[in-house]
Parts: sequence; C-alpha cells; structure tokens
Amino acid sequence: MSRYTFKLPDIGEGTAEAELVAWHIAVGDVVEEDQPLADVMTDKATVEITSPVSGRVLERSGEPGSMVAIGSALVVFETDAAAPAEAPPQKAPARAEAKPAAKKAEPPPRADAKPVAPSQAAPAFATRADPQDKPLASPAVRQRARDLGVELQFVPGSGPSGRVMHEDLDAYLAGGAARTVHGQSTSTARSGVEEVKVIGLRRKIAEKMAEAKRRIPHFAYVEEVDVTELEALRLQLNASKRAEQPKLTFLPFLMRALCEILPDYPQINATFDDEAGVVYRHAPVHIGVATQTANGLIVPVVKNAEARDLWGNAREVARLAEAARTGKASREDLSGATITITSLGPLGGVVTTPVINHPEVAIIGPNKIIERPVVKDGHIAVRKMMNLSSSFDHRVVDGYDAAAFIQRVKAALEHPATLFMGRP
Repeated sequence: MSRYTFKLPDIGEGTAEAELVAWHIAVGDVVEEDQPLADVMTDKATVEITSPVSGRVLERSGEPGSMVAIGSALVVFETDAAAPAEAPPQKAPARAEAKPAAKKAEPPPRADAKPVAPSQAAPAFATRADPQDKPLASPAVRQRARDLGVELQFVPGSGPSGRVMHEDLDAYLAGGAARTVHGQSTSTARSGVEEVKVIGLRRKIAEKMAEAKRRIPHFAYVEEVDVTELEALRLQLNASKRAEQPKLTFLPFLMRALCEILPDYPQINATFDDEAGVVYRHAPVHIGVATQTANGLIVPVVKNAEARDLWGNAREVARLAEAARTGKASREDLSGATITITSLGPLGGVVTTPVINHPEVAIIGPNKIIERPVVKDGHIAVRKMMNLSSSFDHRVVDGYDAAAFIQRVKAALEHPATLFMGRP
C-alpha cells in the first residue's frame, strides 16, 4: 500500500481556484478509478472531478462552499495501484457542464463501518390505513395525549405495528400539528431555524446579482402592449404548423421584434467593460433567456437569433431550456449574450424591475397577459393586454433612447404583420 495525493487539476480558462460544491466520497470509502469524487464550480460551469486511481480515501480537503486552489491537495488515497507520476496540473478528467447539484454517489461501505443500533436509527413511521382505527399506545401515552389535547389517531407511530410512542408525540407536536384543548382547536407554536449554506450555483447567482446592482445604475421603463392580434396569430400558426415544428409561445415573437429593431439602437445591443471604459456594440443579436432550474436561475444564450425564423428560435429556446434544467448546457450555451429576456410566464405579475445581466446594458421582462376592458376607437372593448418591463444601464443608454426603443417594440408586437415585412 502507498499514499497518493490527488491535486485539483487545471479545469481550464485560466482558472486559479474553484469552489467546492459537493463531495461524493467520505473518509474511509473505497473508490474505483474514474468514480466521481467531488463537484467544483468555476465562473462558468460545474465540473465533476473523478478519481485517477482505485483505493481507500484517507483524507479529503475542504468543505462545500470553500475555495480550492488549482494544484492544491484534494484527496489523499491509500492505494495498491501505481500512482500517476507527479506532474504539473493537467486538464481535469471530468465533464465541464452547468448542471444541478449531482446526486451523491454510493461507494462501497467502509470496512470499519459500525452497524447502527436500532435506537440510533431514524424511526420508520407506520401510519394507520384509517384514522378512525383505534391507535396502539400505552396507557401513559394515551393519558399524555389527552393532557396535551392531541387526537392520537392522527399521530404516526414508530413502534411495532405502528404503536405510538412518547417520542412520536414529541415529533408530532414539534411539527406544529393541530390539537384540541377544552374542546377548542389550536396549534402549537413552531420553533427552530434551518441553516442553509449559500454555496455553488446559488452563491454564483448571489454574487452576480450583487455585482450587477452595485456596478450598474439601473433605470426601469414599463409600457403596456395590446397583444390581441399577436395572440390570434400565434394560435393560428400553432393550429396550422407542421408536425416537426415546435409550438410557438410569446417569446419567439418578442425575439423577432428585438432582432428587427435593435440595429437602429446599437447602444442597447451592447456590453460595457466599465473597467476599461469601452462599450462594445454588437452586430449579431445573442439573446439570453433567463431559465429557472431546480438549483437556481441560469441564462442560456440563443446565438444569432436574427438568423433564425420563429420556429428556429422556438426550437433553440426549448433545447437550451432542457439542457439547463438537466445539467447538459455547455459553456458555449451559457455565454456571449448581448441582451437578455426574463419572463415568468403566467406568474409574470403586473410589473417587474429586472436586474441587468452584467456586462449587458439592457434586459426585457414581459409580464403576464390578461384580458381587460380598454378604450379602443372610442369604444370599450375586451383586449389581451400585457405590460412590457425593462431595465437599462443609465451610463450607456439614455432615457429617451430606451423609451423610443420600447415604443418601437410595442408597435411591432401590436401589429405583428410588420414582424415579417423585413427592414426597410
């Protein structure tokens, strides 16, 4: 047996350190070569680090949330295998993806692991099929339940055959369960605080949002849009689409409007390097689409949206959203946006003030579509209305230009035929 120290490999893009997000092994575990050891996160993606050897884990460095320098010790093994020769850090033997937190691997049990006594194990609660069945409990438990005003038939029992124990009463009450005292229904006060460490993707989101609000002087602009005609067109196109074409949502129409109008507002389709004092005005329209995943907000990017039709953009949005939610989005998928759309769909509310995705200078947030009465041509009519919220970087975009831009977008959405007439 020999000791082998595995150092955190170079994971690319000039990264000097990475955040340790999760361990998949514990000290004492026996692992096989290429078995996942840990997840680490860079500015761009989560990287799964795998084992270079088979052996037993003697030491591991750091806890989730800590920063680990490239080339520093990550795991110490006891191994029979010929350890890889020490060399300058190489590329990590891992996939580099933006992904949800990986499920913990199930390595072979440690040889020195001790069985857990039944009294130490978490209780396996057994519940009765019918709450009207008489619960099994000792006279002392029954008396205590009466004193506490607890309906015993609703308490899950962890004893043999579902017998209710004193600790089951404690657990039931600690969960804030309802009880009856002197014929009156009441509830117990809840107590306790859950400590949730802000690490991994959630920490990256927090840092990025704080940086954006700290560095960018935001200003918001909101305009209402009558999307009645656009919705009618959308429904018609979906009813007549070919089998291979994706279903159209509102998003591809908004993307089309942005692609048609942004060339006239180059200061909005831009990124700002405020440290260098340089604004980069982009000819292509790379649209970030804020996507909610199980672990937080990710912004995959539809590249060259101006070169795609409605269905092409719809298909790419669907692909990127699925990749983001399943952890298969690549670095290329998650970088390079020149402007971002953020939408909560039916949860979109009346107005939002979205945070700009630094270093971009604008973000557009469509709100929910609702039917309401409006005055049109001197008459009251029921129309489908939607507010279009937006935020701009006031260092780069003047208020007049932002307002003019949004008014152009409004006009295009209210007269959707103009979206397909091309630029004059």
